[in-house]
Amino acid sequence: MDYRFCPLCGHALQSSPKSYQGKPHCPECRFVWYNNPRGCVAAIIQRENKILLVQRAHEPFKLCWDFPGGFLEAGESPQEGLKREMREELQIEIEPVALFGAYADHYGAGGEPVLIVYYLCRLAHGVVQPQEELADARWFELSALPEAVAFHHTPAVLADLRKRLMSFDEKVR
Repeated sequence: MDYRFCPLCGHALQSSPKSYQGKPHCPECRFVWYNNPRGCVAAIIQRENKILLVQRAHEPFKLCWDFPGGFLEAGESPQEGLKREMREELQIEIEPVALFGAYADHYGAGGEPVLIVYYLCRLAHGVVQPQEELADARWFELSALPEAVAFHHTPAVLADLRKRLMSFDEKVR
């Protein structure tokens, strides 16, 4: 959301490269609008040599493939949010095993900034059952991934995953 007026006192916000690092601010009450990203989480769930991807049922990126996950709720830790999202979207229980990485992107028509924290996870309990916000869920080999992927950062996540798995395979040999 972009503010044009101060949400505290109602004065018009100003932008000046010399003050508040160019961020919109209120000259009256000194409110500064920091357009910080919203927190999101995603799971990389691996089974044998396959990873779980979900097909989105709604915009943005309707019918494109993505990692399961979603927005964090207020007061929720990333691990709690990840477990909640897996229960809501897929009816499964997961165990986050390791932090994989964090990726910046934008969400929706308004281009809201988001920061997505990815975890390597294992399926702890349940059978994958996509709920209403998902069109499908499938296990894919890294060598046979779908072309239509959601979000601009997803190819980077997949590339990093391939590199890490290749590096791990080389260390094991």
